[in-house]
Amino acid sequence: MALSRSLPPPPSHSGSTLSHVVAPALGAPHPALTPMAFVQAVVLAYQQRGLSPAAALAAAQIAPSAVQHSQARITALQMELLCGHAMRELDDEALGWFSRRLPWGSYGMLARASIGSPNLGLAMARWCRHHHLLTDDIQLLLHSDAYLTRIELHSLRNLGAMQEFCLLSVLRNLHGFASWLVDTPLPLRQATFPFAAPDHAAVYEVLFQAPVVFAAPLASIELDAHWLTQPLVRDEAALTQMLQRALPIQVRPYRPSHNLVQRVRQALAAHPQCAHTADSLSDLLHLAPRSLHRQLQQAGTSVQQLKDEVRCQRACALLLRSDIPLKRIALACGFASEKSFGRAFVQWLGTPPQTYRLQHKR
Repeated sequence: MALSRSLPPPPSHSGSTLSHVVAPALGAPHPALTPMAFVQAVVLAYQQRGLSPAAALAAAQIAPSAVQHSQARITALQMELLCGHAMRELDDEALGWFSRRLPWGSYGMLARASIGSPNLGLAMARWCRHHHLLTDDIQLLLHSDAYLTRIELHSLRNLGAMQEFCLLSVLRNLHGFASWLVDTPLPLRQATFPFAAPDHAAVYEVLFQAPVVFAAPLASIELDAHWLTQPLVRDEAALTQMLQRALPIQVRPYRPSHNLVQRVRQALAAHPQCAHTADSLSDLLHLAPRSLHRQLQQAGTSVQQLKDEVRCQRACALLLRSDIPLKRIALACGFASEKSFGRAFVQWLGTPPQTYRLQHKR
């Protein structure tokens, strides 16, 4: 499991165009947004071993001449292909970060040590503790109180030119895997890094979807402590399937495995008598309210629109398949009164509920 995510478009620079980098077969459905600095770090891993990165670059359809264009970008799919090929060819899932290689399957073993945890907190604690068995070069420490959880990454030796790619990768790996365990994009409060802001610093807030602090004492990510109580929704079988192609949860923003719109509809239908709000739905779905609104907006809908759809479907079913009084139907659909239910029904279908029942019930 290695790093990358889709990143924002680069600023305009003369002499650096995406045509230097992106092959049409890969570039068409995937925007070229990932910084070339990450490719350069992979190439450096090859150079440290005295090997040629030519095959890995070819697998990702990256022209060798493009690697020197620091302001150029590649796609997330290209980064996935590049890292996957490099990990196998170098037999190093750390891609040269550490003083000894992490053979292929090392992070899979780390994931298996965490998958049996009863909640996310214990899974993350196990990941941090067991990571130290893989390398002595860094140490992950989890600190948590009633409100805030912070995962710190301590460098135990000078990582040199690999520092940025290593620290960024390790924290992204942990965050991506934790999000996968609970099938939720975990919202971070902030991320910090102990180096000066790089030229591509603007991409960090996109990577972590949170404020990013550079020149900090150490590398870390922070999130609300309540996430640690969430039960895992993945099992050993799901892990085995995911590990067959683990890089996508690192190279692309995490998306729940189930369509969010369908999950919202299911949550609304499961509790039809409740007057759901974005906050109550967020709690049910283990999502931050802002994330819920944003993802639904991206899907072309909203909490209110889905509430209306589910309520309307339930109301019509009760009106046509039963003789339940309108007052009870109103309560069953989450309305405080028959009057408010009637107004909403007219807005939905243009006719009062009693008229709809008389016209359509057989």
